[in-house]
Amino acid sequence: MKAWLALILLRLISFLPLDLARSIGRVLGTMMAAAATNSYKIAKLNLSLCYPSYSQQAIEALAKQRMVHFAQTLFETPVLWRGSPDWVQTKIIAVEGEAHLHRALSSERGTILLIPHQGNWEVIGLWVARQATLTSLYQPPKLAALGNWIKRARQKTGANLVPTNVRGVAALLKALQKAQTVAILPDQQPPTNSGDFAPLFGVPALTMTLTHNLLDRSDSQALFCCALRERGGWRLHFIPVDDGLYSPDRATSLRAMNAGVESVAAMAPQQYQWEYKRFRARPEGSPPIYPVGI
Repeated sequence: MKAWLALILLRLISFLPLDLARSIGRVLGTMMAAAATNSYKIAKLNLSLCYPSYSQQAIEALAKQRMVHFAQTLFETPVLWRGSPDWVQTKIIAVEGEAHLHRALSSERGTILLIPHQGNWEVIGLWVARQATLTSLYQPPKLAALGNWIKRARQKTGANLVPTNVRGVAALLKALQKAQTVAILPDQQPPTNSGDFAPLFGVPALTMTLTHNLLDRSDSQALFCCALRERGGWRLHFIPVDDGLYSPDRATSLRAMNAGVESVAAMAPQQYQWEYKRFRARPEGSPPIYPVGI
């Protein structure tokens, strides 16, 4: 029943104008910070770990800003899912580094778009799928009706969604070998057997090896990208990766990928997903980072 009520609420939110949805989100985010929700506590803890030189006052201020952007993402995403491809296009304020994308898409190599949880990552997939054949992994939520809605929304501009399993990874590799484009969220914690530890903001983080393996097997190229929230819409950014990402040495490649994530997060720290328990997995013998209960 709770899941169905949540779906109904999301569908109602989807009819709101973008500016109104964001305004409601700002109010909710301010309340979340004031109430010291678990999301706020996790954001503060992650920020303290990743920016140890920041004062406690700076950490708290940034965590409060993050809650405001977090809630805006919650409210604007249903609007984004419901919007038509043409509507999405009208909300793109500017595209920085577009030449990098066009250069990659016009080459005879496949392209991996690395999309950290920065700004609103849903925007990138919707916009790029109109420019190129795009394949990305998708794990549906437990509520089938919600999953169907999200899937239809992501596919409305032509994206191809594949499952988060061996078959899906094979589909990504096949797309790259055809010189097509795939999208990967590089800062999710992978299963233990699909990652290695590499530093992220100086903290050991279990990091997915998927990108390294795909690059190694397909001779593809990669770009970092994000959609930062601005008044009236989003500004897209496409950023070349460090050459270290292409290293045959896996540790070097993973360090370069995480360094790229750090750079993207630094573009607008208040829009990065600090409320995610990114450091749940710990190297053997290391104590847990997140207290029980949050």
